[in-house]
Amino acid sequence: MDANSATPDQHTPASRSRVSSVVARMPYPVFAIYTALIAFTAYSAMYAFRKPFTAAEYGGQWLFGTTLSLKAALVVSQILGYTVSKYIGVKVCSELSPAARRGMLVRVILVSLLGLLIFGLVPGEWKVAAIFLSGLPLGMVWGIVVSFLEGRRCSDFVMAALCGSFIVSSAVSKDVGRWLMRDWQVPENWMPAATGVLFLPAFLLAVWLLAALPLPNKDDQALRKPRSPMDKQARRAFLNRFAPGLLLLFVFYFFLMAFRDFRDNYGVEIFQSLGYGSDQTGLFTRAETPVAIGSLIVLALLNAVKSNRMALMLAYGFMMLGMVILFGSTLAKNHQMLGGLAWMVATGLGTYLAFAPINAVLFERLMAASGSVGTAVFGIQLADAIGYTGSVVVQLYKDLGSPKETHLAYFSHFSLAMGVGGCVLSVLGALYFHRVTRPSPTPPVE
Repeated sequence: MDANSATPDQHTPASRSRVSSVVARMPYPVFAIYTALIAFTAYSAMYAFRKPFTAAEYGGQWLFGTTLSLKAALVVSQILGYTVSKYIGVKVCSELSPAARRGMLVRVILVSLLGLLIFGLVPGEWKVAAIFLSGLPLGMVWGIVVSFLEGRRCSDFVMAALCGSFIVSSAVSKDVGRWLMRDWQVPENWMPAATGVLFLPAFLLAVWLLAALPLPNKDDQALRKPRSPMDKQARRAFLNRFAPGLLLLFVFYFFLMAFRDFRDNYGVEIFQSLGYGSDQTGLFTRAETPVAIGSLIVLALLNAVKSNRMALMLAYGFMMLGMVILFGSTLAKNHQMLGGLAWMVATGLGTYLAFAPINAVLFERLMAASGSVGTAVFGIQLADAIGYTGSVVVQLYKDLGSPKETHLAYFSHFSLAMGVGGCVLSVLGALYFHRVTRPSPTPPVE
């Protein structure tokens, strides 16, 4: 069966129209792989604008003479910008029409690059404002990219690949940043912009190809339900319908996002405390590649599950498994049963077994299992907004409430707490959604 039988829009440029026609005739497995590759490329390239600055240490620099280090201030400032963007995206991404997606993606990445260029130009503390500007538009990229992908038979597989992009790409972008500073003597102030410029062509090409994808066809809609933009009334109705389960999920995600971001932003410091020097090349890529592969395989398997309700329950099962791995690996490390690199791989796998389903599968399958009208992007974008709020809160708590505790010690304690609390919240959430998505009994025929 072909990927899609829809004809290209008459307003589509001729070159993109030809690409759409070719893609529409692809066998469906080929279409799924092709879509996964271009989505992976687009989001991977975005990370080159978001994460490279964390590869530098900005040692000996403090914010306006306070005890808050410049790097900590930069991390908090970018997360704040990213969080504001997520809240803006709850409305923008859920209401965005298919025709407007490509232009919006190009605009947000160019604004981010402008922020990185200003970052290189301005001195000291003013970099905090520049990195805020750079992060401000990026929080909408995930939601816009997902809007190209949802509502398809292959959505689980494609979005699993998309989740693999942010696991690997954060590591790759930081390694590229360190390579630019070490081998090309790019100053740490200009390294983030230089990394972004290197990846800009790949981003623009991938976005152009995403815009040429045909819309979900009748077979997709029969299995995953039609998707449409959601206005304020539709968003409110969705929240009211699943309020208890969503509350459990959002609390869980509030802390999970904070944990993931802390591990990501302070990976350099944690590895140094574990005895790994900054001269070891490709360290982040070595740590995150097994995490990406493991998470990708597990999520891709969900694509074979036709029952939307069963897939939703399996997603929660993976979230529970991730929390068990997080808790168990940290206990093993604390008792010298696990080495530093292996522990970082394990904490990454545990984190992303829980994190990836929420971003890739949970709302996609919830919409289909419940027959809700709208777009999965709304739930994903709202969860992300709440999650990044948690990231800001936990980051400030560490910097202001426990400034003397090492990043390694804080991360280790956080791992144990996250493992226990996250498992409890996941179990309760699974029980709730198992009940509310149960098919209504068929009335007896009289």
